[in-house]
Amino acid sequence: MGAWFDSLRKTRARFSGALKGLFSAARPDEATVEELADLLITADVPMRLVQTLSKELENAASRRESLTAAFRRVLIAALGDNPAPDWAALPAPTVALLVGINGSGKTTTAAKLARLALRAGRKPLLGAADTFRAAGSHQLKLWADKIGCESVVGATGGDAAAVAYDAIDAALARQCDVVLVDTAGRMHTKEPLMRELQKVRAAMDKRLPGAPHHTWVVLDAMLGQNAVVQARQFHEMTPLSGAIVTKLDGSSKAGFLFAVRQELDLPILYAGLGEGADDLVPFDPATFVDALLDLEESK
Repeated sequence: MGAWFDSLRKTRARFSGALKGLFSAARPDEATVEELADLLITADVPMRLVQTLSKELENAASRRESLTAAFRRVLIAALGDNPAPDWAALPAPTVALLVGINGSGKTTTAAKLARLALRAGRKPLLGAADTFRAAGSHQLKLWADKIGCESVVGATGGDAAAVAYDAIDAALARQCDVVLVDTAGRMHTKEPLMRELQKVRAAMDKRLPGAPHHTWVVLDAMLGQNAVVQARQFHEMTPLSGAIVTKLDGSSKAGFLFAVRQELDLPILYAGLGEGADDLVPFDPATFVDALLDLEESK
């Protein structure tokens, strides 16, 4: 809980005063509810959820439910189920494709996922299909060597689809049972680059029918609602099966996660709570909400 509590301090600071006033009241007055609604919106909580919260708070007294309990219940329900992969139970081979914009933290996230797979007793392979940046492929190779896993690295300027194909081919030859393919960061507004993802997926399916089995978008929490716009564009171009949120510890707009779950129906699998190798943790709605509402002491 401590890491979550620290990571959400910037978002929590936006409306902590209004929350304390709300939760200390036997029945919320209209001005307090309106103030809280405005502050939630500035934290990128979607309007539809803010409206639901306002109605629930007004009805809490009639249900003999505390305001804290009502607020917590609605927020947790809005996030739904978000089961992170059970690495030990994944069928072999399992192939996952990571997509996202420049600077979202895809490469580091891919390495951290490989580390989780290793700890579960799997044999992962990292595929560096970021052929636009020499530094991107080099960084992934360094990570692979550091954590002790196999890797396939594409040449700068090469064909990303061919690298993805080769990564699966190498994994099958080396008896690796988890393949994590990192792609070049691309702005969601650049249609040619977005369409390249379709070529990458086709190449993966050609080498291993059904691959990729998972496509995860990596979102920078610092961008707030803009990250939702990006995820929607990626989702339209290539079917996504989940989201991974990075840099949550530096964001004051963590409320956008509710929009990712509600508007895009994407499970949030992991959250990055820091820069350390072990700071990528399974997303837990109850822990997230408790940290958001400053309920650490009640746990």
